[in-house]
Amino acid sequence: MQHPTFTVAMWCMLFAAFTPLLPSIIAKWAGFKQKPAQGGYDNNNPRAWLAGQTGYQARANAAQLNTYEALPFFFTAVLLAHYLNAPQGTLDLLCLVWLILRGAYVMLYVADQASLRSTVWAAAVAINVWIFVLGYRAY
Repeated sequence: MQHPTFTVAMWCMLFAAFTPLLPSIIAKWAGFKQKPAQGGYDNNNPRAWLAGQTGYQARANAAQLNTYEALPFFFTAVLLAHYLNAPQGTLDLLCLVWLILRGAYVMLYVADQASLRSTVWAAAVAINVWIFVLGYRAY
């Protein structure tokens, strides 16, 4: 009897679940240095506080939201690839590349590099599609 193993791709899913934290911390970091009454981060009303931010903080928040939007497709693609017995080495590599691209996407978003950011976003989507169809076999 073959026992399932926890793959690199599965570890990537776990790591990906925490990727929204980085842009969230970047968006809020400067606000932690002041009290809410002085315009600092307001944990009682965080969404309103974030909506009032500008510059890199606003971009970091937008990157966080986009990261949450990217996760369902990634998780679905990885689970489907596992279900269809896609080549594990290829799947693991693609998942690692996706994570690297998503990390670069966040950094480029915060750095206000819109054109390059969009290119990296498109590459990550293409990798995600590749993961999704990796196990496909026409019979």
